Amino acid sequence: MVTKDLLRTLTVGTLLDQWPYADGFFADRGLELGEDGNVALAEAAGAALDDLAAFLTEMESFLSGEELTVNSITVLGGRNKSGDDEPVRELKALVGEVVCIVGPTGSGKSRLLADIEWVARGDTPTCRRVLIDGVEGDERWRTSGDRKLVAQLSQNMNFVMDMGVGDFLALHAESRRADDIDGKVQRIWNEANALAGEPFALDTPVTSLSGGQSRALMIADTAVLSSSPVVLIDEIENAGIDRQKALEVLVGQDKIVLMATHDPILALMGDRRVVINNGGMVKVVEPSDAERANLDELRALDARLMGLRHRLRSGERLDRI
Repeated sequence: MVTKDLLRTLTVGTLLDQWPYADGFFADRGLELGEDGNVALAEAAGAALDDLAAFLTEMESFLSGEELTVNSITVLGGRNKSGDDEPVRELKALVGEVVCIVGPTGSGKSRLLADIEWVARGDTPTCRRVLIDGVEGDERWRTSGDRKLVAQLSQNMNFVMDMGVGDFLALHAESRRADDIDGKVQRIWNEANALAGEPFALDTPVTSLSGGQSRALMIADTAVLSSSPVVLIDEIENAGIDRQKALEVLVGQDKIVLMATHDPILALMGDRRVVINNGGMVKVVEPSDAERANLDELRALDARLMGLRHRLRSGERLDRI
């Protein structure tokens, strides 16, 4: 790990000899290194020294192929929209778990997801804090590089790149330095078609995918390729895909999943659900045995509805259901 104390002992020349890609860090921030390699790095970087240490640590991790390992995230309660302390003072999620976030529209579900994505340190409107394996997250978790803590699947996904699905997935796999690229492309495509209501080919342009197909593709891509240990999902039930299978695909990759949802099936599939109201976490509920029993009945009803949707799509009449 590259530390701020280590960087204070270096000159600009020493920095660039050891980490030649560091010049991109300065260029992105409009900082001039100058041509004198003997200038103290602390002087050249100034207040950006902390961020530089985080950047170099992340790049070393990426280039070594090291995977991020996170066993838990903990959200420490802050304040609701009224400025009062939110009743839930601690929400913890472990690897392999699904925590659902429920509440009325506008209650603050997306704000909680945003706090987690930002790895909040008391510096968001809610004043929440997010701990990674029990420790407050540092700057490296907030960088926008390849190895972010969080992969987020939002309600709206649109592609602007004009290429086929297979080429898009191969390009992404190459950027991740993945091995067996062809195998991973095939696996993602197979998983995505299993999730989507309407199958698509590897040569289908990504810009012509429907909303449900796009979401299915990105869920499969996140499960197979993303190194981010935490997945945040915002209302997967609106995607027009097999949402139960989507959740199983993600959890099967040893990720922590937090999901905002209005869907009772998804809510009962979770290990816990946190209730949001007036911008605050007000209650954490663990599904009861009775709720688990009801889940089987809800799944049967959902399967029946999916069958009716398929019949409609096929042009059949629903005179008899």
